[in-house]
Amino acid sequence: MRLIQTTGLILFLLGFAIFIGSFFLSNFQITKEQLEEVLTESEIKTLEPHLQHMVNQEYGSNFSFIHDLNQTFIEANEFTMETYGLSKVDLEAIAGSSGASYPRDFSLDVLDQVFNSGDEVDIFKKKAFTDYGGWLDQRAYESREGLLGDLGSVAENFNKYGIIGQKGFDKYRVKDLKYELAKSSSTGPVKDSPWLFLGLTYALGILGAIMYILPKIKSDGPPGIRNNNIHFSPMKHRGWLGIVTGTFFISFYIFLYYFPEYMTNWIIMVDPVSFLLKGSPAGRFFLYGFLYTLTILVMGTRMLINYRHSNYQIARTISVMFFQTSFAFLIPEFLLRLNKPFFDFKNIWPLDYDFFFDNELSTLINSGSLGIFMLGWGIALIVLGVPILVYFFGKRWYCSWVCGCGGLAETLGDSYRQLSDKSLKAWKVEQWMVHAVLVFAVVMTAGVLYTYWTGSSEILGLNTYGIRETYGAWIGAGFAGVIGTGFYPLMGNRVWCRFGCPLAAYLGIVQRFKSRFRITTNGGQCISCGNCSTYCEMGIDVRWYAQRGQNIVRSSCVGCGICSAVCPRGVLNLENASEKSRFNKPVLIGNDSFEVRE
Repeated sequence: MRLIQTTGLILFLLGFAIFIGSFFLSNFQITKEQLEEVLTESEIKTLEPHLQHMVNQEYGSNFSFIHDLNQTFIEANEFTMETYGLSKVDLEAIAGSSGASYPRDFSLDVLDQVFNSGDEVDIFKKKAFTDYGGWLDQRAYESREGLLGDLGSVAENFNKYGIIGQKGFDKYRVKDLKYELAKSSSTGPVKDSPWLFLGLTYALGILGAIMYILPKIKSDGPPGIRNNNIHFSPMKHRGWLGIVTGTFFISFYIFLYYFPEYMTNWIIMVDPVSFLLKGSPAGRFFLYGFLYTLTILVMGTRMLINYRHSNYQIARTISVMFFQTSFAFLIPEFLLRLNKPFFDFKNIWPLDYDFFFDNELSTLINSGSLGIFMLGWGIALIVLGVPILVYFFGKRWYCSWVCGCGGLAETLGDSYRQLSDKSLKAWKVEQWMVHAVLVFAVVMTAGVLYTYWTGSSEILGLNTYGIRETYGAWIGAGFAGVIGTGFYPLMGNRVWCRFGCPLAAYLGIVQRFKSRFRITTNGGQCISCGNCSTYCEMGIDVRWYAQRGQNIVRSSCVGCGICSAVCPRGVLNLENASEKSRFNKPVLIGNDSFEVRE
Protein backbone atom coordinates (compact mmCIF):
# COMPACT_ATOMS: atom_id res chain seq x y z
CA MET A 1 0.00 0.00 0.00
CA ARG A 2 2.81 2.34 0.87
CA LEU A 3 4.39 1.78 -2.54
CA ILE A 4 1.11 2.57 -4.31
CA GLN A 5 0.70 5.79 -2.33
CA THR A 6 4.29 6.86 -2.99
CA THR A 7 3.92 6.15 -6.70
CA GLY A 8 0.66 8.11 -6.74
CA LEU A 9 2.31 11.08 -5.03
CA ILE A 10 5.15 11.05 -7.57
CA LEU A 11 2.72 10.91 -10.51
CA PHE A 12 0.64 13.76 -9.08
CA LEU A 13 3.70 15.96 -8.50
CA LEU A 14 4.97 15.15 -12.00
CA GLY A 15 1.65 16.15 -13.57
CA PHE A 16 1.55 19.31 -11.47
CA ALA A 17 5.14 20.18 -12.45
CA ILE A 18 4.32 19.79 -16.16
CA PHE A 19 1.22 21.95 -15.64
CA ILE A 20 3.29 24.73 -14.06
CA GLY A 21 6.07 24.36 -16.63
CA SER A 22 3.62 24.62 -19.53
CA PHE A 23 2.87 28.18 -18.38
CA PHE A 24 6.23 29.21 -19.90
CA LEU A 25 6.23 26.99 -23.04
CA SER A 26 5.02 29.58 -25.55
CA ASN A 27 6.25 31.85 -28.26
CA PHE A 28 4.07 34.65 -29.62
CA GLN A 29 3.81 36.14 -33.09
CA ILE A 30 1.05 38.44 -34.30
CA THR A 31 0.14 38.40 -37.99
CA LYS A 32 -2.22 40.61 -39.96
CA GLU A 33 -4.52 37.64 -40.41
CA GLN A 34 -4.86 37.27 -36.64
CA LEU A 35 -5.61 40.98 -36.26
CA GLU A 36 -8.41 40.67 -38.81
CA GLU A 37 -9.73 37.61 -36.98
CA VAL A 38 -9.81 39.21 -33.54
CA LEU A 39 -10.38 42.95 -34.15
CA THR A 40 -13.17 44.82 -35.87
CA GLU A 41 -12.34 47.06 -38.84
CA SER A 42 -12.54 50.23 -36.77
CA GLU A 43 -10.35 48.68 -34.05
CA ILE A 44 -7.75 47.67 -36.63
CA LYS A 45 -7.76 51.21 -37.99
CA THR A 46 -7.20 52.60 -34.49
CA LEU A 47 -4.65 50.07 -33.26
CA GLU A 48 -2.63 49.06 -36.32
CA PRO A 49 -0.46 52.22 -36.61
CA HIS A 50 0.76 51.62 -33.04
CA LEU A 51 1.12 47.86 -33.51
CA GLN A 52 3.39 47.80 -36.55
CA HIS A 53 6.51 47.07 -34.50
CA MET A 54 4.87 43.90 -33.12
CA VAL A 55 3.48 42.42 -36.33
CA ASN A 56 5.43 39.31 -37.41
CA GLN A 57 7.90 39.77 -34.56
CA GLU A 58 8.50 36.62 -32.51
CA TYR A 59 8.40 36.84 -28.73
CA GLY A 60 9.89 34.12 -26.55
CA SER A 61 8.05 35.14 -23.38
CA ASN A 62 4.43 35.88 -22.60
CA PHE A 63 5.59 38.59 -20.18
CA SER A 64 7.48 40.56 -22.85
CA PHE A 65 4.67 40.03 -25.36
CA ILE A 66 1.96 41.28 -22.98
CA HIS A 67 4.16 44.21 -21.93
CA ASP A 68 4.48 45.44 -25.53
CA LEU A 69 0.80 44.81 -26.15
CA ASN A 70 -0.09 46.88 -23.09
CA GLN A 71 2.04 49.75 -24.36
CA THR A 72 0.35 49.54 -27.74
CA PHE A 73 -3.11 49.99 -26.24
CA ILE A 74 -1.87 52.87 -24.07
CA GLU A 75 -0.38 54.67 -27.10
CA ALA A 76 -3.51 54.06 -29.18
CA ASN A 77 -5.76 55.51 -26.47
CA GLU A 78 -3.48 58.50 -25.93
CA PHE A 79 -3.55 59.25 -29.66
CA THR A 80 -7.34 58.84 -29.68
CA MET A 81 -7.67 61.30 -26.80
CA GLU A 82 -5.48 63.84 -28.57
CA THR A 83 -7.45 63.47 -31.78
CA TYR A 84 -11.03 63.38 -30.55
CA GLY A 85 -10.80 65.10 -27.18
CA LEU A 86 -12.33 68.50 -26.54
CA SER A 87 -9.31 70.76 -26.18
CA LYS A 88 -8.98 74.13 -24.46
CA VAL A 89 -8.98 75.73 -27.90
CA ASP A 90 -12.30 74.02 -28.71
CA LEU A 91 -13.85 75.28 -25.49
CA GLU A 92 -12.62 78.83 -26.09
CA ALA A 93 -14.15 78.73 -29.56
CA ILE A 94 -17.46 77.40 -28.22
CA ALA A 95 -17.56 80.11 -25.54
CA GLY A 96 -17.07 82.77 -28.21
CA SER A 97 -14.81 85.81 -28.24
CA SER A 98 -13.81 87.48 -24.99
CA GLY A 99 -15.64 90.58 -26.12
CA ALA A 100 -19.06 88.90 -26.21
CA SER A 101 -21.67 90.68 -24.13
CA TYR A 102 -23.07 89.16 -20.92
CA PRO A 103 -25.48 88.13 -19.50
CA ARG A 104 -26.55 85.96 -22.42
CA ASP A 105 -28.08 82.57 -23.17
CA PHE A 106 -25.84 79.81 -24.49
CA SER A 107 -27.02 78.04 -27.66
CA LEU A 108 -25.87 74.74 -29.13
CA ASP A 109 -26.15 76.37 -32.57
CA VAL A 110 -22.61 77.65 -32.02
CA LEU A 111 -21.37 74.07 -32.57
CA ASP A 112 -22.19 74.40 -36.31
CA GLN A 113 -19.71 77.29 -36.51
CA VAL A 114 -16.93 75.68 -34.43
CA PHE A 115 -17.02 72.16 -35.88
CA ASN A 116 -17.71 73.04 -39.51
CA SER A 117 -15.05 71.17 -41.48
CA GLY A 118 -17.27 68.16 -42.15
CA ASP A 119 -14.49 65.70 -41.39
CA GLU A 120 -14.93 62.70 -39.09
CA VAL A 121 -13.33 64.39 -36.07
CA ASP A 122 -15.54 67.49 -36.17
CA ILE A 123 -18.67 65.42 -36.75
CA PHE A 124 -17.81 63.25 -33.76
CA LYS A 125 -17.02 66.21 -31.49
CA LYS A 126 -20.24 67.97 -32.43
CA LYS A 127 -22.40 64.91 -31.73
CA ALA A 128 -20.54 64.05 -28.53
CA PHE A 129 -20.83 67.59 -27.16
CA THR A 130 -24.53 67.56 -27.90
CA ASP A 131 -24.89 64.24 -26.02
CA TYR A 132 -22.87 65.30 -22.99
CA GLY A 133 -23.61 69.02 -22.96
CA GLY A 134 -27.18 69.24 -24.18
CA TRP A 135 -28.19 70.51 -20.75
CA LEU A 136 -26.33 73.79 -21.50
CA ASP A 137 -28.65 74.78 -24.34
CA GLN A 138 -30.50 78.07 -23.61
CA ARG A 139 -28.90 78.27 -20.20
CA ALA A 140 -28.32 81.85 -19.00
CA TYR A 141 -24.77 82.93 -18.03
CA GLU A 142 -23.66 86.06 -16.25
CA SER A 143 -20.05 85.83 -17.39
CA ARG A 144 -17.75 84.11 -19.83
CA GLU A 145 -15.88 82.49 -16.95
CA GLY A 146 -19.08 80.84 -15.71
CA LEU A 147 -19.76 79.42 -19.18
CA LEU A 148 -16.18 78.17 -19.51
CA GLY A 149 -16.55 76.41 -16.15
CA ASP A 150 -19.57 74.42 -17.32
CA LEU A 151 -17.96 73.75 -20.69
CA GLY A 152 -14.96 72.37 -18.83
CA SER A 153 -17.23 69.98 -16.89
CA VAL A 154 -18.75 68.74 -20.14
CA ALA A 155 -15.31 68.24 -21.66
CA GLU A 156 -14.08 66.39 -18.55
CA ASN A 157 -17.00 63.94 -18.60
CA PHE A 158 -16.78 63.50 -22.35
CA ASN A 159 -13.02 62.94 -22.34
CA LYS A 160 -13.29 60.56 -19.39
CA TYR A 161 -16.26 58.45 -20.45
CA GLY A 162 -17.08 59.12 -24.07
CA ILE A 163 -13.99 58.99 -26.24
CA ILE A 164 -12.32 55.78 -25.11
CA GLY A 165 -15.60 53.89 -25.10
CA GLN A 166 -16.50 54.99 -28.63
CA LYS A 167 -13.22 55.56 -30.43
CA GLY A 168 -10.61 53.82 -28.30
CA PHE A 169 -10.36 50.76 -26.09
CA ASP A 170 -11.92 50.80 -22.62
CA LYS A 171 -10.38 48.63 -19.91
CA TYR A 172 -12.84 45.78 -20.43
CA ARG A 173 -12.19 45.62 -24.16
CA VAL A 174 -8.44 45.87 -23.57
CA LYS A 175 -8.62 42.93 -21.18
CA ASP A 176 -10.56 40.81 -23.69
CA LEU A 177 -8.35 41.74 -26.63
CA LYS A 178 -5.11 41.06 -24.78
CA TYR A 179 -6.34 37.57 -23.97
CA GLU A 180 -7.71 36.91 -27.46
CA LEU A 181 -4.59 38.19 -29.21
CA ALA A 182 -2.32 36.26 -26.85
CA LYS A 183 -4.19 33.01 -27.43
CA SER A 184 -4.44 33.55 -31.18
CA SER A 185 -0.76 34.40 -31.62
CA SER A 186 0.56 31.70 -29.29
CA THR A 187 2.85 29.06 -30.79
CA GLY A 188 4.72 26.18 -29.23
CA PRO A 189 4.35 22.57 -28.09
CA VAL A 190 1.15 23.09 -26.10
CA LYS A 191 -0.58 24.74 -29.07
CA ASP A 192 0.68 21.95 -31.35
CA SER A 193 -0.25 19.02 -29.06
CA PRO A 194 -2.99 20.00 -26.57
CA TRP A 195 -4.16 16.40 -26.13
CA LEU A 196 -0.64 15.33 -25.15
CA PHE A 197 -0.32 18.00 -22.49
CA LEU A 198 -3.87 17.36 -21.32
CA GLY A 199 -2.81 13.80 -20.61
CA LEU A 200 0.56 14.69 -19.12
CA THR A 201 -1.01 17.12 -16.65
CA TYR A 202 -4.60 16.22 -15.82
CA ALA A 203 -4.48 12.48 -16.48
CA LEU A 204 -1.26 12.03 -14.51
CA GLY A 205 -2.54 14.28 -11.73
CA ILE A 206 -5.87 12.46 -11.42
CA LEU A 207 -4.27 9.01 -11.58
CA GLY A 208 -1.67 9.98 -8.99
CA ALA A 209 -4.27 11.47 -6.65
CA ILE A 210 -6.51 8.39 -6.86
CA MET A 211 -3.54 6.07 -6.26
CA TYR A 212 -2.64 8.12 -3.19
CA ILE A 213 -6.21 8.22 -1.86
CA LEU A 214 -7.65 4.73 -2.45
CA PRO A 215 -5.19 2.72 -0.31
CA LYS A 216 -6.39 4.72 2.71
CA ILE A 217 -9.45 2.44 2.78
CA LYS A 218 -7.29 -0.36 4.19
CA SER A 219 -4.29 1.49 5.61
CA ASP A 220 -6.47 3.63 7.87
CA GLY A 221 -7.94 0.61 9.62
CA PRO A 222 -11.61 0.54 10.66
CA PRO A 223 -13.91 3.36 9.47
CA GLY A 224 -13.85 6.50 11.56
CA ILE A 225 -12.43 10.03 11.62
CA ARG A 226 -8.97 10.42 13.12
CA ASN A 227 -6.82 13.34 14.15
CA ASN A 228 -3.63 11.79 12.71
CA ASN A 229 -1.42 14.55 14.12
CA ILE A 230 -3.29 17.13 12.06
CA HIS A 231 -2.16 19.97 14.33
CA PHE A 232 1.48 19.12 13.59
CA SER A 233 1.10 18.85 9.82
CA PRO A 234 2.92 21.54 7.76
CA MET A 235 0.07 21.32 5.23
CA LYS A 236 -2.91 21.26 7.56
CA HIS A 237 -1.89 23.58 10.37
CA ARG A 238 -0.48 26.76 8.79
CA GLY A 239 2.94 25.23 8.19
CA TRP A 240 5.27 26.02 5.31
CA LEU A 241 3.53 23.60 2.96
CA GLY A 242 0.13 25.12 3.70
CA ILE A 243 1.50 28.62 3.07
CA VAL A 244 2.96 27.48 -0.28
CA THR A 245 -0.35 25.89 -1.23
CA GLY A 246 -2.32 28.98 -0.24
CA THR A 247 0.09 31.17 -2.23
CA PHE A 248 -0.51 29.02 -5.31
CA PHE A 249 -4.30 29.24 -4.91
CA ILE A 250 -4.14 33.01 -4.46
CA SER A 251 -1.83 33.44 -7.47
CA PHE A 252 -4.03 31.25 -9.65
CA TYR A 253 -7.15 33.27 -8.87
CA ILE A 254 -5.37 36.59 -9.41
CA PHE A 255 -4.23 35.49 -12.87
CA LEU A 256 -7.64 33.99 -13.67
CA TYR A 257 -9.68 37.07 -12.80
CA TYR A 258 -7.30 39.93 -13.57
CA PHE A 259 -4.58 38.67 -15.98
CA PRO A 260 -6.02 35.79 -18.06
CA GLU A 261 -3.77 36.74 -21.00
CA TYR A 262 -0.87 35.06 -19.20
CA MET A 263 -2.76 31.76 -18.87
CA THR A 264 -3.08 31.05 -22.58
CA ASN A 265 -1.31 27.68 -22.49
CA TRP A 266 -3.45 26.42 -19.63
CA ILE A 267 -6.56 27.43 -21.57
CA ILE A 268 -5.30 26.01 -24.87
CA MET A 269 -4.66 22.72 -23.05
CA VAL A 270 -8.40 22.24 -22.40
CA ASP A 271 -9.51 23.33 -25.87
CA PRO A 272 -10.12 19.69 -26.92
CA VAL A 273 -12.52 19.16 -24.00
CA SER A 274 -14.29 22.43 -24.79
CA PHE A 275 -14.77 21.43 -28.43
CA LEU A 276 -16.23 18.09 -27.32
CA LEU A 277 -18.73 19.70 -24.98
CA LYS A 278 -19.78 22.95 -26.62
CA GLY A 279 -18.13 22.90 -30.06
CA SER A 280 -16.00 26.00 -29.54
CA PRO A 281 -12.61 26.90 -28.01
CA ALA A 282 -12.15 27.18 -24.27
CA GLY A 283 -12.07 30.44 -22.35
CA ARG A 284 -10.70 31.20 -18.93
CA PHE A 285 -13.94 30.33 -17.17
CA PHE A 286 -14.17 27.02 -18.99
CA LEU A 287 -10.70 26.24 -17.62
CA TYR A 288 -11.90 27.30 -14.19
CA GLY A 289 -15.05 25.17 -14.35
CA PHE A 290 -13.10 22.18 -15.65
CA LEU A 291 -10.51 22.40 -12.86
CA TYR A 292 -13.18 23.11 -10.25
CA THR A 293 -15.23 20.06 -11.24
CA LEU A 294 -12.25 17.69 -11.41
CA THR A 295 -11.09 18.89 -7.98
CA ILE A 296 -14.49 18.23 -6.40
CA LEU A 297 -14.68 14.78 -8.02
CA VAL A 298 -11.19 13.71 -6.95
CA MET A 299 -11.28 15.23 -3.47
CA GLY A 300 -14.87 14.05 -3.11
CA THR A 301 -13.53 10.52 -3.48
CA ARG A 302 -11.18 11.25 -0.58
CA MET A 303 -14.16 12.59 1.41
CA LEU A 304 -16.13 9.40 0.75
CA ILE A 305 -13.26 7.30 2.07
CA ASN A 306 -12.58 9.42 5.14
CA TYR A 307 -16.24 9.57 6.19
CA ARG A 308 -17.32 6.14 4.95
CA HIS A 309 -18.79 5.23 8.36
CA SER A 310 -21.47 7.94 7.96
CA ASN A 311 -24.32 7.49 5.48
CA TYR A 312 -25.18 11.18 5.83
CA GLN A 313 -21.67 12.26 4.81
CA ILE A 314 -21.64 9.82 1.89
CA ALA A 315 -24.99 11.10 0.63
CA ARG A 316 -24.15 14.79 0.79
CA THR A 317 -20.70 14.27 -0.75
CA ILE A 318 -22.22 12.41 -3.70
CA SER A 319 -24.80 15.22 -3.93
CA VAL A 320 -22.26 18.06 -4.25
CA MET A 321 -20.24 15.98 -6.75
CA PHE A 322 -23.39 15.43 -8.83
CA PHE A 323 -24.64 19.02 -8.76
CA GLN A 324 -21.23 20.47 -9.61
CA THR A 325 -20.62 18.06 -12.48
CA SER A 326 -24.07 18.23 -14.03
CA PHE A 327 -25.77 21.52 -13.16
CA ALA A 328 -22.72 23.76 -12.80
CA PHE A 329 -20.51 22.36 -15.57
CA LEU A 330 -21.99 19.98 -18.16
CA ILE A 331 -25.52 21.37 -18.61
CA PRO A 332 -24.42 25.03 -19.12
CA GLU A 333 -21.82 23.90 -21.68
CA PHE A 334 -24.37 21.77 -23.56
CA LEU A 335 -26.73 24.76 -23.58
CA LEU A 336 -24.04 26.80 -25.33
CA ARG A 337 -23.63 24.05 -27.91
CA LEU A 338 -27.37 24.39 -28.63
CA ASN A 339 -26.99 28.19 -28.94
CA LYS A 340 -28.90 28.73 -25.71
CA PRO A 341 -27.91 31.02 -22.82
CA PHE A 342 -25.30 29.79 -20.36
CA PHE A 343 -27.28 29.07 -17.21
CA ASP A 344 -26.54 27.34 -13.91
CA PHE A 345 -29.92 26.16 -12.63
CA LYS A 346 -28.65 25.73 -9.07
CA ASN A 347 -27.08 29.18 -8.71
CA ILE A 348 -29.17 31.70 -6.76
CA TRP A 349 -29.05 35.48 -6.37
CA PRO A 350 -27.35 37.16 -4.55
CA LEU A 351 -24.54 34.60 -4.85
CA ASP A 352 -25.21 34.80 -8.59
CA TYR A 353 -24.85 38.57 -8.31
CA ASP A 354 -25.05 39.34 -12.04
CA PHE A 355 -28.39 37.55 -12.51
CA PHE A 356 -30.23 40.88 -12.81
CA PHE A 357 -27.60 42.67 -14.92
CA ASP A 358 -29.07 44.29 -18.03
CA ASN A 359 -27.11 42.12 -20.45
CA GLU A 360 -28.16 38.95 -18.59
CA LEU A 361 -31.82 39.97 -18.52
CA SER A 362 -31.75 40.92 -22.22
CA THR A 363 -30.12 37.60 -23.13
CA LEU A 364 -32.74 35.58 -21.25
CA ILE A 365 -35.71 37.61 -22.45
CA ASN A 366 -34.54 37.45 -26.06
CA SER A 367 -33.95 33.68 -25.92
CA GLY A 368 -37.56 32.70 -26.24
CA SER A 369 -39.53 30.42 -23.95
CA LEU A 370 -36.44 28.69 -22.53
CA GLY A 371 -34.90 32.02 -21.54
CA ILE A 372 -38.16 33.16 -19.93
CA PHE A 373 -38.31 29.87 -18.03
CA MET A 374 -34.72 30.39 -16.82
CA LEU A 375 -35.60 33.88 -15.63
CA GLY A 376 -38.72 32.65 -13.86
CA TRP A 377 -36.81 29.73 -12.34
CA GLY A 378 -34.16 32.05 -10.92
CA ILE A 379 -36.73 34.41 -9.41
CA ALA A 380 -38.76 31.50 -8.01
CA LEU A 381 -35.69 30.13 -6.23
CA ILE A 382 -35.08 33.52 -4.61
CA VAL A 383 -38.68 34.21 -3.55
CA LEU A 384 -40.04 30.71 -2.88
CA GLY A 385 -37.28 28.11 -3.00
CA VAL A 386 -35.03 29.60 -0.33
CA PRO A 387 -37.62 30.28 2.40
CA ILE A 388 -39.58 27.05 1.87
CA LEU A 389 -36.59 24.71 1.71
CA VAL A 390 -34.77 26.45 4.56
CA TYR A 391 -37.90 26.19 6.68
CA PHE A 392 -38.03 22.43 6.29
CA PHE A 393 -34.33 21.53 5.98
CA GLY A 394 -32.28 24.51 7.14
CA LYS A 395 -29.63 26.15 4.98
CA ARG A 396 -27.87 22.78 4.71
CA TRP A 397 -30.04 21.84 1.72
CA TYR A 398 -28.05 24.36 -0.30
CA CYS A 399 -24.76 25.08 1.49
CA SER A 400 -23.86 21.44 2.15
CA TRP A 401 -25.72 19.54 -0.57
CA VAL A 402 -25.91 21.75 -3.69
CA CYS A 403 -23.64 24.81 -3.67
CA GLY A 404 -20.42 24.68 -5.69
CA CYS A 405 -18.59 26.95 -3.25
CA GLY A 406 -19.65 24.67 -0.42
CA GLY A 407 -18.75 21.63 -2.50
CA LEU A 408 -15.18 22.82 -3.00
CA ALA A 409 -14.91 23.76 0.68
CA GLU A 410 -16.15 20.35 1.79
CA THR A 411 -13.90 18.34 -0.54
CA LEU A 412 -10.70 20.25 -1.29
CA GLY A 413 -10.99 22.23 1.94
CA ASP A 414 -11.87 19.38 4.28
CA SER A 415 -8.28 19.10 5.54
CA TYR A 416 -8.37 22.73 6.70
CA ARG A 417 -11.69 22.84 8.57
CA GLN A 418 -9.93 22.82 11.96
CA LEU A 419 -8.30 26.19 11.15
CA SER A 420 -11.56 28.16 11.46
CA ASP A 421 -11.44 30.71 14.25
CA LYS A 422 -13.87 29.79 17.05
CA SER A 423 -13.41 32.98 19.07
CA LEU A 424 -16.25 35.31 20.01
CA LYS A 425 -14.43 38.15 18.24
CA ALA A 426 -14.36 36.19 14.97
CA TRP A 427 -18.08 35.50 15.35
CA LYS A 428 -18.86 39.20 15.74
CA VAL A 429 -16.71 40.13 12.73
CA GLU A 430 -18.44 37.41 10.74
CA GLN A 431 -21.91 38.72 11.56
CA TRP A 432 -21.05 42.26 10.50
CA MET A 433 -19.18 41.33 7.35
CA VAL A 434 -21.51 38.75 5.85
CA HIS A 435 -24.60 40.93 6.36
CA ALA A 436 -22.76 44.01 5.05
CA VAL A 437 -22.01 42.12 1.84
CA LEU A 438 -25.70 41.14 1.60
CA VAL A 439 -26.71 44.81 1.94
CA PHE A 440 -24.08 45.73 -0.67
CA ALA A 441 -25.52 43.11 -3.05
CA VAL A 442 -29.08 44.37 -2.54
CA VAL A 443 -28.07 48.01 -3.13
CA MET A 444 -26.04 47.06 -6.20
CA THR A 445 -28.91 45.02 -7.65
CA ALA A 446 -31.42 47.81 -6.96
CA GLY A 447 -29.18 50.20 -8.88
CA VAL A 448 -28.80 47.72 -11.73
CA LEU A 449 -32.56 47.28 -12.06
CA TYR A 450 -33.11 51.05 -11.83
CA THR A 451 -30.76 51.53 -14.76
CA TYR A 452 -32.42 48.70 -16.71
CA TRP A 453 -35.90 50.18 -16.27
CA THR A 454 -35.10 53.90 -16.61
CA GLY A 455 -31.95 53.98 -18.74
CA SER A 456 -30.35 56.35 -16.21
CA SER A 457 -27.07 55.32 -14.60
CA GLU A 458 -27.31 57.92 -11.81
CA ILE A 459 -29.30 57.42 -8.62
CA LEU A 460 -28.90 59.58 -5.53
CA GLY A 461 -25.63 60.87 -6.92
CA LEU A 462 -24.19 57.35 -7.33
CA ASN A 463 -23.18 55.74 -10.61
CA THR A 464 -24.82 52.32 -10.83
CA TYR A 465 -22.17 51.03 -13.25
CA GLY A 466 -19.49 52.02 -10.76
CA ILE A 467 -21.29 50.16 -7.94
CA ARG A 468 -21.61 46.95 -9.95
CA GLU A 469 -18.00 47.22 -11.10
CA THR A 470 -16.82 47.62 -7.51
CA TYR A 471 -18.90 44.67 -6.33
CA GLY A 472 -17.68 42.43 -9.14
CA ALA A 473 -14.01 43.27 -8.60
CA TRP A 474 -13.86 43.26 -4.81
CA ILE A 475 -16.59 40.78 -3.83
CA GLY A 476 -17.23 38.57 -6.86
CA ALA A 477 -13.57 38.10 -7.76
CA GLY A 478 -11.42 39.28 -4.86
CA PHE A 479 -13.37 37.97 -1.88
CA ALA A 480 -15.14 34.91 -3.31
CA GLY A 481 -12.17 33.79 -5.40
CA VAL A 482 -8.79 35.08 -4.30
CA ILE A 483 -9.50 35.15 -0.54
CA GLY A 484 -12.32 32.61 -0.40
CA THR A 485 -10.22 29.75 -1.78
CA GLY A 486 -6.68 31.04 -1.40
CA PHE A 487 -7.09 31.34 2.37
CA TYR A 488 -8.15 27.70 2.91
CA PRO A 489 -4.73 26.77 4.38
CA LEU A 490 -4.66 29.95 6.48
CA MET A 491 -8.16 30.53 7.87
CA GLY A 492 -10.08 27.35 7.15
CA ASN A 493 -12.23 26.13 4.31
CA ARG A 494 -15.31 28.31 4.75
CA VAL A 495 -13.80 31.81 4.75
CA TRP A 496 -16.10 32.99 1.96
CA CYS A 497 -19.15 31.18 3.34
CA ARG A 498 -18.62 32.64 6.83
CA PHE A 499 -17.56 36.19 6.10
CA GLY A 500 -18.64 37.04 2.56
CA CYS A 501 -21.38 34.97 0.93
CA PRO A 502 -24.57 37.10 0.64
CA LEU A 503 -26.68 34.04 -0.11
CA ALA A 504 -25.41 32.38 3.08
CA ALA A 505 -26.52 35.51 4.95
CA TYR A 506 -29.98 35.35 3.36
CA LEU A 507 -30.31 31.62 4.08
CA GLY A 508 -29.02 32.17 7.60
CA ILE A 509 -31.60 34.84 8.43
CA VAL A 510 -34.39 32.45 7.46
CA GLN A 511 -32.76 29.54 9.33
CA ARG A 512 -32.24 31.58 12.47
CA PHE A 513 -35.83 32.72 12.81
CA LYS A 514 -38.05 30.42 10.72
CA SER A 515 -36.78 26.88 10.32
CA ARG A 516 -37.45 23.41 11.68
CA PHE A 517 -33.76 22.46 11.50
CA ARG A 518 -31.49 22.37 14.50
CA ILE A 519 -28.71 20.27 16.01
CA THR A 520 -29.85 18.78 19.28
CA THR A 521 -27.46 18.03 22.13
CA ASN A 522 -27.41 15.69 25.09
CA GLY A 523 -25.32 17.51 27.65
CA GLY A 524 -25.34 14.60 30.09
CA GLN A 525 -23.31 12.48 27.65
CA CYS A 526 -20.74 15.16 26.66
CA ILE A 527 -17.17 14.40 27.83
CA SER A 528 -15.78 17.76 26.59
CA CYS A 529 -13.33 16.13 24.17
CA GLY A 530 -13.62 19.14 21.86
CA ASN A 531 -13.80 17.17 18.62
CA CYS A 532 -17.01 18.93 17.59
CA SER A 533 -15.58 22.43 17.98
CA THR A 534 -12.27 21.49 16.39
CA TYR A 535 -13.89 20.16 13.25
CA CYS A 536 -16.57 22.86 12.88
CA GLU A 537 -15.72 24.67 9.64
CA MET A 538 -18.10 27.55 10.42
CA GLY A 539 -16.24 28.65 13.54
CA ILE A 540 -18.98 27.57 15.99
CA ASP A 541 -17.84 26.51 19.44
CA VAL A 542 -20.11 23.47 19.40
CA ARG A 543 -18.76 22.13 22.69
CA TRP A 544 -20.09 25.25 24.46
CA TYR A 545 -23.62 24.22 23.47
CA ALA A 546 -23.07 20.50 24.03
CA GLN A 547 -21.87 20.99 27.60
CA ARG A 548 -25.08 22.88 28.39
CA GLY A 549 -27.44 20.65 26.47
CA GLN A 550 -28.55 23.54 24.25
CA ASN A 551 -29.82 23.14 20.70
CA ILE A 552 -27.60 24.75 18.08
CA VAL A 553 -29.64 27.15 15.97
CA ARG A 554 -26.87 29.48 14.78
CA SER A 555 -27.61 31.19 11.48
CA SER A 556 -24.10 30.36 10.24
CA CYS A 557 -24.47 26.57 10.71
CA VAL A 558 -24.50 24.84 7.32
CA GLY A 559 -25.60 21.49 8.72
CA CYS A 560 -22.56 19.63 7.40
CA GLY A 561 -22.94 17.18 10.29
CA ILE A 562 -19.22 16.69 10.85
CA CYS A 563 -19.59 17.64 14.52
CA SER A 564 -22.02 14.75 14.93
CA ALA A 565 -19.80 12.40 12.92
CA VAL A 566 -16.73 13.02 15.10
CA CYS A 567 -18.56 12.88 18.44
CA PRO A 568 -17.50 9.69 20.26
CA ARG A 569 -20.58 9.72 22.50
CA GLY A 570 -23.41 10.46 20.07
CA VAL A 571 -24.21 13.74 21.80
CA LEU A 572 -25.09 15.69 18.66
CA ASN A 573 -27.91 14.95 16.22
CA LEU A 574 -29.19 16.80 13.15
CA GLU A 575 -32.97 17.03 13.29
CA ASN A 576 -35.93 18.60 11.55
CA ALA A 577 -38.66 18.95 14.17
CA SER A 578 -41.35 21.41 15.13
CA GLU A 579 -40.28 25.02 14.97
CA LYS A 580 -41.25 25.70 18.60
CA SER A 581 -38.84 23.09 19.96
CA ARG A 582 -35.77 24.69 18.41
CA PHE A 583 -35.14 27.20 21.21
CA ASN A 584 -34.82 25.35 24.48
CA LYS A 585 -34.93 27.05 27.86
CA PRO A 586 -31.85 27.87 30.00
CA VAL A 587 -30.32 24.72 31.43
CA LEU A 588 -29.45 24.43 35.14
CA ILE A 589 -26.16 22.70 35.92
CA GLY A 590 -25.56 22.66 39.64
CA ASN A 591 -26.20 26.13 40.99
CA ASP A 592 -25.23 27.93 37.77
CA SER A 593 -27.74 29.25 35.24
CA PHE A 594 -26.63 29.50 31.63
CA GLU A 595 -28.54 31.65 29.18
CA VAL A 596 -29.18 30.41 25.66
CA ARG A 597 -26.31 31.52 23.42
CA GLU A 598 -27.79 32.72 20.15
